Amino acid sequence: MARVTRVYLARHGQTALNVGGRLRGLSDPPLDDEGLAEAERLGAVLADRRPTVVFSSPLQRAVATAAVIARRAGVEAKVDARLNDRDYGPWTGKVKTDVEHQFGSIDEAPGVEPASEVFARAKAAFLELVEEADNGPIVLVSHDAINRPLLRAFDPSLGEVGQRTACWNQLSLVDGSWRVDSYDQKPDAS
Repeated sequence: MARVTRVYLARHGQTALNVGGRLRGLSDPPLDDEGLAEAERLGAVLADRRPTVVFSSPLQRAVATAAVIARRAGVEAKVDARLNDRDYGPWTGKVKTDVEHQFGSIDEAPGVEPASEVFARAKAAFLELVEEADNGPIVLVSHDAINRPLLRAFDPSLGEVGQRTACWNQLSLVDGSWRVDSYDQKPDAS
């Protein structure tokens, strides 16, 4: 039985590619000024929930966000490649709506990592990190392409879930099953 019973899924702060509506994927833009401010606000909120460890995608936008959360919580930040963003192949950096218009959906664009593979990778990472971690809660900082399918899997009634930059989602293990307590929570700008 898992020792961790609470997980916070977080999305990285804003980058210039987010602002332009571009597919980020495995490109590695840094947080912009707003993204840095978002990471600080997110760090303050999640530090209050006393995580024991923070895991992140290896991309610098997630690593930087995780570092702020870990620093504020006084815990270690670790990188796990399985939390990496979806590979958009030749469409990386392209405007998302243009790709959707051309192919009908991102999933139909040639060279894009299949959604089923992204989900399988995300779910395996989630379950293994929960099992390996000391008593929780833990924070996983990644991308909307990772968070959205996990949230839908744990609560199919959610449908298409939004994931704004620097948002957080709370999941709890209840009677052996993961439950989504809250999603797409955004720290207030103050």
